[in-house]
Amino acid sequence: MPKRVIAKVRRMVSRKRAIVVLFVGFAMGIVGLSLFGTSMIYTGTEAFCATNCHEMADNNTLEYRDTIHDKNRTGVRAICSDCHVPHSPVPLYIAKMGALNDLWSHHVTHAVDTKEKFNAARPMMATRVWTYMKGNDSRECRFCHNEAKMDPTKQTPVAQARHAKAKREKMTCIDCHYGIAHTVPEGPGPQEIEVDKSFIPRSAIF
Repeated sequence: MPKRVIAKVRRMVSRKRAIVVLFVGFAMGIVGLSLFGTSMIYTGTEAFCATNCHEMADNNTLEYRDTIHDKNRTGVRAICSDCHVPHSPVPLYIAKMGALNDLWSHHVTHAVDTKEKFNAARPMMATRVWTYMKGNDSRECRFCHNEAKMDPTKQTPVAQARHAKAKREKMTCIDCHYGIAHTVPEGPGPQEIEVDKSFIPRSAIF
């Protein structure tokens, strides 16, 4: 079958219909890129992430409501993808491919399809996210929170001291700022997680 298709394409190209083949190929490429881009955007929306499956809607979404990232004095919100999806192209594509694991969990293994299963898996899921964020120097946090633009004079003395301490000890955002939008599981927190710091520069760039 493929050989016959290739032979047919070659015959068309060798004739005057070559321009038609090029046009069709170009059109298919545009359609393919459009579908790819649309899927990238749609799967990063709050509607898709927060309500598309009951695992999120019945757990993380309920925890997120009325937190500082959902409702605050300025009205500036951070949705799921702002914190959990990279904003740079290459890491974004890698993360989207990794999300196929969520489809497998949802449709095949049903690993967290009840609240009991979700809470049992919470420490593992939290540790996985904290390790990822420590490994890339809290890249997604820094997309919105620019340390260079922070005004220490508008921070409390306690916040100023803690930020100075974090800088001296080469800590990253997630070491202190966790459990902001989700229930913190029992067990070690981010500061107790050991991550190979040699990966941070590369991960922070990509």
